[in-house]
Amino acid sequence: MLNQRLRLKLSQKLSPQQIQLMKLIQLPLQELEQHLAREIEENPALELGKESDEDSIDYDNDDNQNDDNEINVEDYLSDDDVPDYKLKSNNYSSDDVEKSIPFTSGISFNQFLKNQLHSFSFNETETQIAEFLVGSIDHAGYLRREILDIVDDLAFTMNINTNLIIVKKIVKKIHLLDPPGIGARNLQECLTIQLKRKPRSKSITNAINIIENNFDLFIKKHYNKIISKLNINEDELKNTIKEIEKLNPKPGSAFSESTKINSSIIPDFTIEIIDNHLSLNLNSRNAPDLYISNEYKNILSGYQETKKVSKSQKDAVIFIKQKLDAAKWFIDAINQRNQTLLITMKTIMDFQKKYFLSGDESHLKPMILKDIAEKIKMDISTISRVANSKYVDTPYGIKLIKSFFSEGITNDEGKEVSTIEIKKELKNIIEKENKSKPLTDDELTNKINEKGYPIARRTVAKYREMIGAPVARLRKKL
Repeated sequence: MLNQRLRLKLSQKLSPQQIQLMKLIQLPLQELEQHLAREIEENPALELGKESDEDSIDYDNDDNQNDDNEINVEDYLSDDDVPDYKLKSNNYSSDDVEKSIPFTSGISFNQFLKNQLHSFSFNETETQIAEFLVGSIDHAGYLRREILDIVDDLAFTMNINTNLIIVKKIVKKIHLLDPPGIGARNLQECLTIQLKRKPRSKSITNAINIIENNFDLFIKKHYNKIISKLNINEDELKNTIKEIEKLNPKPGSAFSESTKINSSIIPDFTIEIIDNHLSLNLNSRNAPDLYISNEYKNILSGYQETKKVSKSQKDAVIFIKQKLDAAKWFIDAINQRNQTLLITMKTIMDFQKKYFLSGDESHLKPMILKDIAEKIKMDISTISRVANSKYVDTPYGIKLIKSFFSEGITNDEGKEVSTIEIKKELKNIIEKENKSKPLTDDELTNKINEKGYPIARRTVAKYREMIGAPVARLRKKL
């Protein structure tokens, strides 16, 4: 049986403007600047820079009276309510803007490799193949694609018909490029290439034998089996492992990181200690000087002098109003973003005041997103957006804001401590262990419990993984 019922339901939905504001809050500084550039490009009513006082127009006229420099848009849009607002934003002084950020400059990693190809006697087709191969090398220095796939790509994308033998021959040439290990298909090949370019010695010969023929035993640290297979003693194995440890498992990263353009992290905040008090500043690049285009103001002034308003003029004014509204909203959104960032970071700084004054990580208090959200009466998702993508420049280095958040446990003294402190203690225990007999997770649990932190073995294993420490067998050293 069908029936109809009337039911009231209260629900909350975010407006498109609120969604856009949330996205703005989430953007780190460099992405914000890119977004700002796009917004200025798309909205001709919005401009970046300082607005001269003589050209400014005050749109916040409560009396709705026009003087020589004021425009009442309602004269053209009698059927539309136009809100009062000021178009000029109240931002930081341009004197506060950091005008130069030091960036590393240089040629790209790909171009660095291509430049070395000139040392080989390649014909035109071989040069094209070599450049294609170099272009397929990833940032770590590896050629991870199958040679057969590369042969197919050369045929389809460059109209070069070749075969596996020719491509493999050119790959061998690429293995001669610097830094050593470039163009390897996997870690085993990468280490082998590097070893074969070193002056030959007994340790290097043993290292090549281990990597080429006993790689699986080596990565699993079955040292006794290696000693038996190679018929060497423990001291010889130690010397051999020292040679292997000198190799670079990611030969491309050293070059690409040192020459990557614009690789600097630009912090959103700066915390300083002045007379034993904390001072918080928002990077002024978060608050650019935005204003409404003078050209748009002049257009409106021209319409004011026109006594007869045609349909095309009315359409033009509607278009201008839309652009003005969008520009005003964007200016307000930037200001609201900055206010949210400052309030959130100020609350975090006050919450972790003891740490920011001392730099001692043991002073970090347990703090979760809810703690900050409740203090400033904001949604947890807003705090998360600020914490996940923003950096703060502290007296102890540039830190990701997210790193100050952690859960807490109660120690044997009844004091609540941060899990950051426990991870630090666990790291110290692992660093001081006997590397020939690394501590198992059970033994690590006993050690950490003795320090006064009552946590279970599974929690110790989780924290060990989080600090990047492998299991005991893989931490073993001779």
